[in-house]
Amino acid sequence: MAALRIFSYLPNPRVWKATIAARFCGVDVEVRGASGKELRDWLWDYDARPLAEHERASLSSLARTGRVGLTGAQLFKTDAFMAAQPFGNVPAAFGADGKVGIFESNSIMRAVARLGEAAFPLYGRDAYEASRIDSFLDVSLVFARDSQIYLLALSGGTADAAIHARAKDAFAIYASGIEQALSPRREALVGNGISIADICFAAELALFMNEHARAEQLRKQGLANILHPGVRDEYPLMFAHFDRLIAHEHVRPDLKPYVEKLLSKAAA
Repeated sequence: MAALRIFSYLPNPRVWKATIAARFCGVDVEVRGASGKELRDWLWDYDARPLAEHERASLSSLARTGRVGLTGAQLFKTDAFMAAQPFGNVPAAFGADGKVGIFESNSIMRAVARLGEAAFPLYGRDAYEASRIDSFLDVSLVFARDSQIYLLALSGGTADAAIHARAKDAFAIYASGIEQALSPRREALVGNGISIADICFAAELALFMNEHARAEQLRKQGLANILHPGVRDEYPLMFAHFDRLIAHEHVRPDLKPYVEKLLSKAAA
C-alpha cells in the first residue's frame, strides 16, 4: 500500500512536486487521474475511478458543481472525499488509511518530504533551513495564483491586458527573487543541496511554460509572451538552475518531456 495516494487531473506539474520528492526520499506515492475533461466522469474518492455510464444515475446524490478549471461541471464526489478534502479540489492526497486528506500541492510535497526525511533532508537540516524553505514555498503561492488565473484565461480565451499585466508583474517579482537567491552562482535555493524549495520552483516554472502553447492567441490580442525569447538573458541564474533541475535523474522523468513539448511549441 502506498504511503500517499494522489488524485488529480493529469498531466499536472503541481502533482509532480510530490512524485519528484518521492524519488529523492524513497517514498511510495501512487497517482490516479486523467485529463480534466475525463475527471467529469470519475468518482472523486480515495478509491477514485472512472464511472460506468449506468452508475451515474444511481450516484446522482453525489453530484456537486465543479469550480476552478472545471467550472459548472457536475462532479461525483463522495461524502468521504469531502470530509477529507473540505475544499473539494484536486490535487487531493490521502494518507495510507484513506481518511486523512492533504490538499494544496506544496503541502502534499511537504508530506512526502516528512515521510522520507530519514532518507534525504529535502525539508532542510534544521529549523532555520526548514523555515527558509517555507519562505520560498509561501512566495511561490503568490506567483502560482496569478499564473493559474492567467493560464486558465488563456485556455478559455478570456485573457485580456489586465490579466496579462498581473501575470507579467507576478513573474517578474518571482523571477527576480529566485535570481537574487541564486547569487552568487549558488546551485540550490536553500543550503547546500536540493530541497523542496527547488522542486516547487521547477514545477511552477514548467507549468507557466504553458504560455508557449498560446503564443498565437496572445499575438492576435496585441500581447507579448511573458516568456519571450530574451527572458533567459534577463534571469540567467534562474534558468540555468531550472535546466540543471530538469536534467536531474529524479526530476527528469516528470518534467523534462513536459518542458520539451512546450518548448517545441515555442520554437514552432
